Amino acid sequence: MGTSNSYGGPGGGTPLIPTWLADGDAGIPAPPLDGNNPKDGTTNDSNNNTNPNGNNALPPSALVDRPEIQPGPLGRFTSARTNFTQFVKSGGRDRGKLGKSISTYVSKSNGGARNASKRMGSSRRATTNLLNFFSVVQNQGLTAALQSLNLGALVGKSVEEVFLGLANYVCPDGGNVDEGIARSAFIETIAELAGNGITNIDALTPEQMQTVLEIFATHAIEERLCNDIGTKICIASENIQTLEKVQAQLHDFIKRSVSDAFTQANLKLKSMTTDKSQSLVDGIYESAFGILQSFSDEEAEAE
Repeated sequence: MGTSNSYGGPGGGTPLIPTWLADGDAGIPAPPLDGNNPKDGTTNDSNNNTNPNGNNALPPSALVDRPEIQPGPLGRFTSARTNFTQFVKSGGRDRGKLGKSISTYVSKSNGGARNASKRMGSSRRATTNLLNFFSVVQNQGLTAALQSLNLGALVGKSVEEVFLGLANYVCPDGGNVDEGIARSAFIETIAELAGNGITNIDALTPEQMQTVLEIFATHAIEERLCNDIGTKICIASENIQTLEKVQAQLHDFIKRSVSDAFTQANLKLKSMTTDKSQSLVDGIYESAFGILQSFSDEEAEAE
């Protein structure tokens, strides 16, 4: 704000996969749903302490070493940014530019859907954490799931209060952009709960749980994309009405892709385990980017 310069997005030399992400995953392993310690058969509570009573727990994930990753090619965001800016300047009327922008972003800027998914490190981790939590809720109930995280004080609270209380477990706060994107997307998700009919935390259905996951993934991808190529969206928009129209089109574009990806994944929350959840979420994000590119190609060709 004020006289500060606007952020211009990551430079072309920014690594295809940020250095804080481990190769092939979100940089931190998934917490076990059953809290089991494979070495000695004991369990861990949510403070990473040995739990001899075998209580189900969802301990926070532990960081792992971050590998050194080579930077991506210079100028790899230029074409996607140019087309996106032209889409914004058209007031959202030039859908072909939106299609070209996102298609180029996935295929050229990131080198394909898999790499685009890998750039969503903290968001994939957060989605997995939320999926694991919902699985425990399905199998043992909300009270047990919250108590396993030492969040028993949230029992009986409103749906918004419960999800706000889960924020540090789902997406731990951090200092880098990737972690900020995940946390911002989670706050946006909480703001949309009531509008999607999710008002009773004690009676969440599997369908509502999937809706929450879809809302979060949509916001996470949207924020990642805007951070990379949509930094001039406010400057290029003629007025607030144009800005809102552009944002709504982009959001709907991503939402359809995410919804299709989740439908293809065919979630089974009751039978979910942590060794399945991370790979499932990784596949969903990769599929979402692949579908998003296909939709974008269709829009570009229809120009």
